[in-house]
Amino acid sequence: MTTTTLALVRHGETAWNAERRLQGSSDIPLNDTGREQVRATAELLRDSPWEFIVCSPLVRARESADILGAELGVPVVDVIPRFIERHYGLAEGLQDGEQLRALRIPGGFEGAETEAEVAARSSAALAELVAEHPGARIIVVAHGTLIRIAMTALSGQHIATITNAAHSVLVHELDEQQCARWSVLVVNGQAHLSAQSVELSST
Repeated sequence: MTTTTLALVRHGETAWNAERRLQGSSDIPLNDTGREQVRATAELLRDSPWEFIVCSPLVRARESADILGAELGVPVVDVIPRFIERHYGLAEGLQDGEQLRALRIPGGFEGAETEAEVAARSSAALAELVAEHPGARIIVVAHGTLIRIAMTALSGQHIATITNAAHSVLVHELDEQQCARWSVLVVNGQAHLSAQSVELSST
């Protein structure tokens, strides 16, 4: 059995998060609160060994990754474009209100990337990361919606909203018959109570 462990960390708070604006793939930097949140998360991750960090290309994720790397003494080795946050189209930058509600369509907003599209690209990126580094312990710094959708798609479990700078743990196990299983162990820094997982045949 080969076990690969992924700590999926959402970036810290930004000004748009604080203002409750729909952020999506807009490139908004961390604020001071966000930087402190990431440092606090580093303390939670410090007692476990981590080999390297990868991240989304957006500046808030890259800065969060750099803070984690500096605090933990772990290198940031790659920026992975498919870990960018879901694009929300015309809704990006808007707060809840009449203008935002007018853009709503079933499953999202006008011009937005669909959840299915996010699930496909994020799941593929995580699967490739695991295939390239079997047995590794990796920190992935990305975004709340992407992390939630990816963990749901891979494990088949319902995943709650991911909070700023929270870490979640996703484990990939591959047995001698090349059968793979994804399991969610931690969500938002808390043990995940549902033990169900979905077994996937490796191709």
